[in-house]
Amino acid sequence: MTATMAIGAALLESLYVLGGLSLLWFTWRALEWAWLSPRRLGRALRAQGLRGTSYRFPSGDLAEEERLHAAERTKPMPLLSHAISGRVEPLFDSTVKEHGKISMIWAGPTPMVILGDPKLVREVLSNKFGHFRKPKLPANLIKMIADGLSNHDGVKWAVHRKIINHGFHLEKLKVLTRSFYSENMLLSNGGSRCVMLLTVHLTLQRMLPAFTTCTSELIKRWEDSMGSGKAQEIDVWPELQDLTGDAISRAAFGSSLTEGRRIFRIQSEQVQLLNSMTNLYIPGYTYLPTKLNRRIKANAREVEGLLKGIITKKERAMKNGYADDGDMLVLLLQSNINESKDSGSSKPMMTMDDIIGELKLFYFAGMETTSVLLTWTLIVLSKHSEWQDRAREEVLRVFGKKQPDLDGTHQLKVVTMVLYEVLRLYPPITLLERGTYKEMELGGIKYPPGVRLLLPVVTIHHDPDIWGEDVEEFKPERFAEGISKASKEAPAFFPFGWGPRICIGQNFALLEAKIALSMILQHFSFGLSPSYIHAPFRVSTLQPDHGAHIMLERI
Repeated sequence: MTATMAIGAALLESLYVLGGLSLLWFTWRALEWAWLSPRRLGRALRAQGLRGTSYRFPSGDLAEEERLHAAERTKPMPLLSHAISGRVEPLFDSTVKEHGKISMIWAGPTPMVILGDPKLVREVLSNKFGHFRKPKLPANLIKMIADGLSNHDGVKWAVHRKIINHGFHLEKLKVLTRSFYSENMLLSNGGSRCVMLLTVHLTLQRMLPAFTTCTSELIKRWEDSMGSGKAQEIDVWPELQDLTGDAISRAAFGSSLTEGRRIFRIQSEQVQLLNSMTNLYIPGYTYLPTKLNRRIKANAREVEGLLKGIITKKERAMKNGYADDGDMLVLLLQSNINESKDSGSSKPMMTMDDIIGELKLFYFAGMETTSVLLTWTLIVLSKHSEWQDRAREEVLRVFGKKQPDLDGTHQLKVVTMVLYEVLRLYPPITLLERGTYKEMELGGIKYPPGVRLLLPVVTIHHDPDIWGEDVEEFKPERFAEGISKASKEAPAFFPFGWGPRICIGQNFALLEAKIALSMILQHFSFGLSPSYIHAPFRVSTLQPDHGAHIMLERI
């Protein structure tokens, strides 16, 4: 008995020792994460002349940012004001004014450097070797929200980008259209440029029916709601979300519209839930059985189940030879098969989980970006009736009362100028982020690993040093000669990003916006409702805080 007790005591002592060592290790890790590392990084940056806020343990500037946002949301903006930078990103705005365009703030223990100089933005976004990477959310959280192309780096990013691009190359040599390319363009830009343009053209042709059909249904619904009356107030924000969600559903899945609508509604909720989490990520927090985490996981399971069902049906249809090759999911699956064969792989290069991740991202990016762009365009044109009239005159000259076609959209110069200026004033994504994983020099400053670089889209889009003293005015004519000549710097205009990782769906978003806006202008004139409150705010995208109430009048 004595020997047994001695062994038990020794084991218990060993457990105490292990527990003590574990506690010391976790304490050290927490101290390193929340105190030593930020102090070390802050000293390294300040020693090179970088100015900004001081680190406050443990949340940095997050509490101040939350306070500033809450204060801004208590007061609407003047109806005719487009000076949104200070309201949408108040911490960035105040920091840049106090410390300069290159300045530092803190997201918890992580230093974040605001790069308000377009030259530095260009250097970061044009980097082809992944030296400036997108900061990662926890892996389990990424998978539950949207683990797609924009979240990948290195080889996986290159493989996915290639498969997604090549998914739209089918029959590309049959699609040469004189209105879209000239012989000189084909000769001067070479084969790769030709293939890219052909790809874009074919893909847009495939998506066009989805855009026009969904917009026709929207217009009929608005007309029916008016009854015998000529005008009616409508909150177009949820209406345009439904429009772009339905268009994505049709373009991606063809007839699977019901499942598509359910998916984009869940994905919208997922983004809202993600934004309700604190920016101060505590390691392991997402694994706790909180109500928020359980809801995110339940949503993720439902979306994955719906997408697996749709993918399985498409694969079965492809196997039996009756799949619709105008369906973007079918194009993606075919491209995956072809690329896998070409690489000599016996297994698909993109797994079922990979495809689901891309489709989740496709839903969020395709729906949110376009619905936000259209919403702010209708609001801005409601304020500036002279530009609404000019855009309508152009649409009627090009299309009359007929449905828009792809060739005609290339003739919409005024509409394009309007959309660009709205994207400048109200960019859907107000900031981009990159991070350093090794020491990198940028603008004469050496950034150690662990620094996040903020590319403030909305701040640069509203910088008078770049755009002139009329920067806060709605002046589409500044884009009359294209994007490159609209400002003094490039990329001073980058609503879809820039460089090798520019948004792969930007052409689709702009086409859908042109189609929807053209068809709305054909049927309605519109102005701001007396109940409209001008209050842009950032969630995942730049949204109207109190809706977008507009008075529609039948033409």
